[in-house]
Parts: sequence; C-alpha cells; structure tokens
Amino acid sequence: MSYYTNKLCVITGAGNGIGRATAKRLAKDGAKLVLTDINSANLNETQKMVELLGGTCETHIVDAANREQAFTLAEHVETTYVAADLILNNAGVANIAPIDELTIEDFEFVMDIDFWGVVHGTQAFLPQMRRRDSGHIANVSSIFGWVGVPNQAAYNSAKFAVFGFTEAIRQELQTSGIKVTCIHPGGIDTSIARNARLVQGPDDEERREQIAQDFKKMVRSTPEQAAETILKGIRKGKARVLIGRDAYMVDIIRRLFPVSYGRFLGFGDVTTDMDA
Repeated sequence: MSYYTNKLCVITGAGNGIGRATAKRLAKDGAKLVLTDINSANLNETQKMVELLGGTCETHIVDAANREQAFTLAEHVETTYVAADLILNNAGVANIAPIDELTIEDFEFVMDIDFWGVVHGTQAFLPQMRRRDSGHIANVSSIFGWVGVPNQAAYNSAKFAVFGFTEAIRQELQTSGIKVTCIHPGGIDTSIARNARLVQGPDDEERREQIAQDFKKMVRSTPEQAAETILKGIRKGKARVLIGRDAYMVDIIRRLFPVSYGRFLGFGDVTTDMDA
C-alpha cells in the first residue's frame, strides 16, 4: 500500500504542468483527489487522465487569487471528507517585463495568483487540519524564490514571498502534527513561459514563440520527474524540496556568492528561466 492510498489530496493549478503530473502520480498511488484550475478545458483533460489511471477525482473551477472561492472549496472538502490530508498550492503564472515597463496591473496579477493564492489555500485548509492535528501543506516557490533575475521582478517578488511565508508557517506549526514543505523547482518543461504576460507590442506572437523555444532549451526536468520528487519529499516530511540539478546548482552558487551570483549564473541576459 502506498503512503498516499486513500489520502485526500487537494491540488491547485491541476490543469497542466506539475499540477497535472502530480495528480496522475497520486491517482496511481490510490489517493482521493480534489483538483482545481481556472481553465475548465485543461481541468477536464486532467480528470480524464486521472480516471483512465483508475483514480478517484472531483474537479472545481477555482481562481487561486479569489479568497472566497478558496474557502468555499475548503468548506466543501471538510463537509464531504472531514479534512484534507494534503493541500498542494501549485497554481502559478509568469510575467516578462523590465521593471520600468512593468504595469501595476500585471504586477498585481502575478502576486494575486502566485503569492496570495498560496496564502488563501493555506489559510482555507489549515483550520480543518488543526482540528485533526494532522495534514500536510506544500507550497510551490521556485529557484527564483532565492535569486533575482532580470525582467522577472513580479515573479521573483511572488516566489520570494512564498518562500518566506512557508518558512514562517513551518516554524509556527513545528510542534503540531501538521507538516509544511516549500518546493523549489528549477527549469520544468511546462507551458508557463508560453503563457506568460508580455509587454504589449506589434510582434507579441513572434516574441512569445521565441521565448517558448528558448525556455524549452533551458529546462532540465519533466513535470513527471517533478511530481515524483515532490511526492517523495512530502512523504519524507522534508521542509524543502529542490527539483532538478539546476535547482541544486543555483542553491549552491547563491550560498557561495550571495551578492554576485548573477555573474556565475549568466543572468546578464535572462528573460525566460521559469518553472511551474
């Protein structure tokens, strides 16, 4: 029997990428799944994949940035299942723009999903875990939650915030039966680069395609590999989970060169090194 057999696992951003791959892996392990995404077509496709694997799954259209929707989902889970065993706050978006061209609307869009979505998911499901004194909160940050990168101010801000937030709640909950994990993917082969918001211009589609192709060359791990690493780390109760050799490399370099890491990581001309 798998560690995850019959556990109730909630995954946000399950319509593609790491979220979808993790749902599929959990389905094979016999978990009960509650999956959310804002894109109904993508979410339906994930559900079909899960069911083909023999998994038990229900889906909900939820905007991670919407606090009310997060709490409504948590209420449904508590009423139906008593409590979630795992909440994986995975939903995320990206933005590519130099700081002097980054609009406040785009900045807020990224922060609302990538950071506030994590806060909403954590606060919505924590009370039911508290009542049972068990459960696991897993939040997806990034290697960009450690190092700053040109043209990624909004994404960096959100992922640094996720890291800090997750570290704080881990300290708060260390004497409880609730585990907390922060996840730091390196380059994962997902659609985040292709779907990133760009500074508006006449060559948007051409630039988007070039960004997607450049990103493809930089990825080091598949979503399936990421899912395996995440679930292994959660099972072992790890505080931090790094995904990919590039994540370990960045971690080492930023520790050795806390100010000048950009020279060693080649960030002088980076626009697309994103994860999930």
